[in-house]
Amino acid sequence: MAIEEKIAAAKQINELLNNIVRLGGFRVKYRIAVDPPVSEGAEWDRPAILVDFSGTDSPLLVARGGELLHALEMVTVESVGDMLDEHERISFDSMGFRQARTDELVMSAKVAAEKVLHSGTPYAFSAMNARERRVVHLALKNEPELRTESEGEGPARHLVVYPKDYKGKAPAAPAAAGRPSGRPGGRQRR
Repeated sequence: MAIEEKIAAAKQINELLNNIVRLGGFRVKYRIAVDPPVSEGAEWDRPAILVDFSGTDSPLLVARGGELLHALEMVTVESVGDMLDEHERISFDSMGFRQARTDELVMSAKVAAEKVLHSGTPYAFSAMNARERRVVHLALKNEPELRTESEGEGPARHLVVYPKDYKGKAPAAPAAAGRPSGRPGGRQRR
């Protein structure tokens, strides 16, 4: 997509967020970056547009696993997503939450991989959104003795790590209350 189209999408995002922040009474500021630089090793996770929030109410955005941050992102994607190509993404962050969550998912993927390699049985993560499942898929893509698959539907969609040649039934995702953490064992962060 041409930079001009991304800039037009960024302007529409700014208008939408300006209204949400003002009408919602949020004490935050945000910065919108088009084709932002990415941290080393995360080239695969480059968004077309990054919105980074700061301010007094930033902890509200990242509380409960980033539910509000994710909700604002989803509303924005629904509003302007048709302006971007299918693989170009809008990403929201605040207080380094995205990178910390990505690091946590990569670590969880490695722990799950070790469990699967040692036990020979599949490991099911708790339900995760598509972006989080993608992080785990990519974290394990170079493990020749493993394969990953997304299973389930809707909010119950989760990721399973299998031994490469496993032929049995997929395990169910661990039951969890609230927003799942995606951690091995399905534990919730409190």
